[in-house]
Amino acid sequence: MGRLTTHVLDTSTGRPAAGILIELFKTDDLQKAIAHATTNADGRCEKPLLQGASFSSGEYQLVFHAGDYFDNSSAATATADASPRFLNQVVIRFCISEPDQHYHVPLLLSPFGYSTYKGS
Repeated sequence: MGRLTTHVLDTSTGRPAAGILIELFKTDDLQKAIAHATTNADGRCEKPLLQGASFSSGEYQLVFHAGDYFDNSSAATATADASPRFLNQVVIRFCISEPDQHYHVPLLLSPFGYSTYKGS
């Protein structure tokens, strides 16, 4: 059974990023989130964002609310020299072409940049 998972690491602190709100949209309707979760102490969601019958082929968009995380993170704020926020939302668009597979979309995050990849 296919599923979509994610996790977030704060590369400025070398720790998981806890408390980040994540929303998932299918790009044919960006007005309505089809799933949402908040990362736990391990930077992960408690369950897959999408799985089972609702996990279908198509283009999706993950929105990570990074600005709120950095506003509330004393370690990240100190790293950023208390500068005004640079990143607000990190948006990652990707395609699911094989809905029977596991798709993992990690986010490596710092106050001034990010990186992602197709994980396993």
